[in-house]
Amino acid sequence: MNLGKVVVTGGAGFLGSQLVKRLIPVCDHIYIIDDLSTGNKDAIPDTDNITFYKESITNVKILEEILPKVDYIFHFACKNLILSVENIESDFETNLYGGYLLLQKARECCSELKRFVYASTTSIYGQVSILPTPESYYNINLPYAASKFSMEHYCHVYHKMFQFPVNILRFSNVYGPGQLSSNPYCGVVAKFFESAQNDKPMIIFGDGSQTRDFTFVEDAMDAIILAATCEKAIGQVYNVGTGVETSILDLAEEIKKASSDMNLPLSFEPKRKVDVVERRCINAEKIKIELDWKPRHSLEEGIKKTYSWLKGDESHQDIPRNN
Repeated sequence: MNLGKVVVTGGAGFLGSQLVKRLIPVCDHIYIIDDLSTGNKDAIPDTDNITFYKESITNVKILEEILPKVDYIFHFACKNLILSVENIESDFETNLYGGYLLLQKARECCSELKRFVYASTTSIYGQVSILPTPESYYNINLPYAASKFSMEHYCHVYHKMFQFPVNILRFSNVYGPGQLSSNPYCGVVAKFFESAQNDKPMIIFGDGSQTRDFTFVEDAMDAIILAATCEKAIGQVYNVGTGVETSILDLAEEIKKASSDMNLPLSFEPKRKVDVVERRCINAEKIKIELDWKPRHSLEEGIKKTYSWLKGDESHQDIPRNN
């Protein structure tokens, strides 16, 4: 498999940087666009076939310079959930306008584009009434979910009107090596491990009974490669998750086990504005059936691998750690 030349927006972020790492052996060249508002430039591998641009995806000149060169577009740049409630306008500017602009310029500049993979989110499901939750469901109640779901609609429009080769992946609570707790907006797994390493209480917002569907990053990367290379994926939306519902209290227990310290304390704090989802468990049958994808890691296995990386295991030497 050779994907030729690709662009990864948000390539200095957690998912984007791990995708870049996966793509290096199968690409001639990788262009990365990231304004480093939350990304980490040190997460980008040092190799000759990567060109990095510290720029916003709303920079038309940069898009017009890069896009004519590429065969694949992986769109991961976005403002995150917490930032969205602090600055709705910024969320709109990046997540919706920036995404639409990327679609528009890609159609203008990439006459031979093979795939546009859009990283969406299971946050569009909000507080659900159907578990496990299928791709047909939505319940928009936060700016982040609104902008991400709106961008999905533009992807569909471009596919139907222009036969644009787009597909959409809705990721559920991805965690694993490369997720740095130094980013204040990182996921709960990274935050819990940071607390464990510093012998501080693991902070839980609410009572800890809320559940999530945690997806190991290597499994998420498998889904991305399949979405980019399987013809039947064009025009489709896929959930990417395990279908296993795990409470935050149970997650904390797994962190304690991996850290070999069952006495790590918990600290309960009031819920934040973004804490509107009590339960999450997604239905990933569509991607399993159509693309033959399945998660290879249980939560216990993924947590162990993450802990090994944090402790400096040699198999993960090329992934930057928090310091």
